[in-house]
Amino acid sequence: MPDEGVLDPWVAEWLEANPLPVDDFSPEILRLARGGYEFPVTREIAKVHDDTVAGVPVRVYEHATAPTGLVVYFHGGGWCIGSVSLMDNVARELAFTTGAAVVSVEYRLAPEHPYPAGLDDCEAVTRWALANTPAFGAPEGSVIVAGESAGGNLAAAVTLRLRDAGATPRLAGQILVYPALDAHGSAHESRRTFTGLVISEKTGQWFWDSYAGGRDIDHDPLAVPLHATTLEDLPPALLVLGGCDFLRDEGRAYTRRLRDAGVDAQEVCFAGQPHGFVNLGFPAAQGAFDAIGTWTRRLLGIGAA
Repeated sequence: MPDEGVLDPWVAEWLEANPLPVDDFSPEILRLARGGYEFPVTREIAKVHDDTVAGVPVRVYEHATAPTGLVVYFHGGGWCIGSVSLMDNVARELAFTTGAAVVSVEYRLAPEHPYPAGLDDCEAVTRWALANTPAFGAPEGSVIVAGESAGGNLAAAVTLRLRDAGATPRLAGQILVYPALDAHGSAHESRRTFTGLVISEKTGQWFWDSYAGGRDIDHDPLAVPLHATTLEDLPPALLVLGGCDFLRDEGRAYTRRLRDAGVDAQEVCFAGQPHGFVNLGFPAAQGAFDAIGTWTRRLLGIGAA
């Protein structure tokens, strides 16, 4: 759309009333930004419980009826903030729209646990999910990884790791919501245009430096999946982008590379939406969840939601 990069007036009004970004990384603010407290339930799911699998804390969302599949969900937050409690709303909507059981992963966060600690946790839970799908009443081969922002980065990296390891059963798909797929400071036009709208240059640099832990990971394909040598033989992908998101163009570049590699990759871009619009529950978020639900059900052979 020619006007996809024009900020939605509703969003502009919201941002004016709720100034972003916040560049305070004090221990007190970090604790708040990592949750540990609960918000009002946004969507009723039959059974929600906390557990530990493969040595990693998780929150599991299950339906009263057999699920369409199993979604392993990695929350966003620049690899440094966020939690299963803070992103409870996203996990509930994923469960509702897809009809799948959802396992939300409380992976380790930087700077205390830099790359690849969080990725290791996400891979471990995904492998557990692949081995335990029948316990959820889900069909074998129906495991999908999903995540937004840094969580989208982790989801993409997990698919690369499992492909390279020849893991079986294979993943059914990957859902990448405004994923971070390139290094901080990369030259994509959307980074130049929209950095500062929700996440500032200072915050983005702090996230990346914290995740890197003092190492140069700018071309490590498991930290920056856009730099993977090949994207062949990866599972089908859905990329959900925002027209005013600073990560828009690398998401679009990843879609192109997936398609060029013969992977079934679909992209949907929500005009005028900034980074985080799904997490923040903006009006356009419902359209994003609807698209995820439709794609997932079709992928798993259930039919449109």
